[in-house]
Amino acid sequence: MAWTKNVLRVNLETGSCTTEPLNLAWAQDYLGQRGLATKYLVSEIDPKVDPFSPKNKLIFVTGPLTGTMAATGGRYSVVTKGPLTGAIACSNSGGYFGAELKFAGWDMVIFEGASPKPVYLLIQDGKAELVDAAHLWGKTVWETEEMLKRFHQDPQIRVAAIGRAGENRVLYAGIVNDLHRAAGRSGVGAVMGSKNLKAVAVRGTRTDAYTMADPEAFMRATEAGKQVLAANGVTGQGLPTYGTQVLMNVINELGALPTRNHRDIQFEGAQAISGEAMHTKRPTDGKANLVTNGACFGCTIACGRISRMDPSHFSIQDKPQYQGASGGVEYEAAWALGAANGVSDLETLTYANFLCNEDGFDPISFGATVGAAMELYELGLLTKEQVGFELPFGSTEAMVKLAELTARGEGFGKEIGLGSKRLCAKYGRPELSMTVKGQEFPAYDGRGLQGMGLAYATSNRGACHLRGYMVSPEVLGIPVKMEPQATEGKPAMLKAFQDLTAVVDSSGLCLFTTFAWGLSDIQPQIQAACEGDWSEERLLLVGERIWNLEREFNLAAGLTGKDDTLPPRLLKEPAKTGPQKGAVSKLPQMLPEYYRVRGWTPEGVPTAETRTRLGV
Repeated sequence: MAWTKNVLRVNLETGSCTTEPLNLAWAQDYLGQRGLATKYLVSEIDPKVDPFSPKNKLIFVTGPLTGTMAATGGRYSVVTKGPLTGAIACSNSGGYFGAELKFAGWDMVIFEGASPKPVYLLIQDGKAELVDAAHLWGKTVWETEEMLKRFHQDPQIRVAAIGRAGENRVLYAGIVNDLHRAAGRSGVGAVMGSKNLKAVAVRGTRTDAYTMADPEAFMRATEAGKQVLAANGVTGQGLPTYGTQVLMNVINELGALPTRNHRDIQFEGAQAISGEAMHTKRPTDGKANLVTNGACFGCTIACGRISRMDPSHFSIQDKPQYQGASGGVEYEAAWALGAANGVSDLETLTYANFLCNEDGFDPISFGATVGAAMELYELGLLTKEQVGFELPFGSTEAMVKLAELTARGEGFGKEIGLGSKRLCAKYGRPELSMTVKGQEFPAYDGRGLQGMGLAYATSNRGACHLRGYMVSPEVLGIPVKMEPQATEGKPAMLKAFQDLTAVVDSSGLCLFTTFAWGLSDIQPQIQAACEGDWSEERLLLVGERIWNLEREFNLAAGLTGKDDTLPPRLLKEPAKTGPQKGAVSKLPQMLPEYYRVRGWTPEGVPTAETRTRLGV
């Protein structure tokens, strides 16, 4: 079977590393990765625990298809209780780290307690030990990875680490692997920092780490899947060429690009920070921002962006560490660092994104928090004296300074590190925080895309586009076209997307495959890899079970149906321009129907019948 059947449990307080068998009964119910780790977390911690308490746990987890020949089979997740939201946190990452962990023979690593001193976990196949990390504390992610590879004299070791943001408990700090792939959202890196855990370094060389239930059927299924991806216009052409940045101009023209803290839904500078702009040669040096695309382990899509900045740009003069090629902006980061703040300079966005990668903090929450701060400044609720410099919308200098200060945990960067919910509440305008459950919105306006507004409001980890990507039907027409302002049928469609996404996130595959794949493409791969009967019906039941288990955790943590809402701006302030002019979110019309199709009470609580049917 595709599980290694091994769990590594690390007690950071005592320094012990012990092996235990994977709970295969749970694997049959929750598959792996997101679902399985959530089951472990829910079973082992008090939902009301302080996220920074040693009693909170941090779980690194792979899926059954991680490290296999399945296209995009390189994913892993980090699951914990998140400090940004106080809700369940599951952050997914690509790169090569997840596959390496699987090759070392581990499905899951559970960290419990907190170390009295900085440490990192070294895994070399079946051997695991905690190593002193005093010399790494205070270092960036980039420095940490380089130092660990040099010390262990192994350039192929894979490292997932926190930067100074995680050490300083920036509430949206992430965990970065392979220099610019990240488990980026909800503050999983801050939890890692609270445990004095600097990094996980893995080298896996086992050829017997796992076995396929039916190897020949798996090869046939994965080859068929790769052909579907190659033939699809999104996964075979759009994403390889432009990455997710293919969406910048599309969403802007549609009138759903949140701009200047969601005051507007179209950005006049969108073209200048788009995927097309990344391909355009600069007048200064005759070179384009984009150097090449890049792929994670086993990926045939290669949507990643590798960029090189203009060496004459004010932000990197006399800073050679930023003048080489590194991870460039994806759509969400380009929006958050750009349109959300009115900044239209691609080089500034690239520099800020480099800093997010280098010191491990989420560019979405960071950029959106800067946008909130700029509005507070414009309203006179923040002053130059408080910030340390001018903070108007559109300021490239302010964006650069705040990225640097947040990375170092200095000055007003400490306030930006709180996230927009706490920042806006501190200065008396909580309604200016564009968040759900404390987590900042991604790059789609819930007035312009009604289904995405519902997806944000109901997401178990706070505002998120990757829990139910309603952009697919509302913009791309996948699997069917739904008009952006329509509400009929969207609650049921969203439920289907959320349940399917939970399956994909639990398998080890990348969600981007679902631009081309349906469940009928994914099911044969899981069936051939895993022991047992994995019909499409059963997989959807697994996804629904995962979603409801996350919901039960959140309810036990103190969240309620009242948290399934949107900021007043989206509910009351009409869109000003474009095709969606005059629109507000129709969440109140959709939410009761969503609860009904979910099998929940009008208060958003799973009914006894639903709990019994799903076994949660």
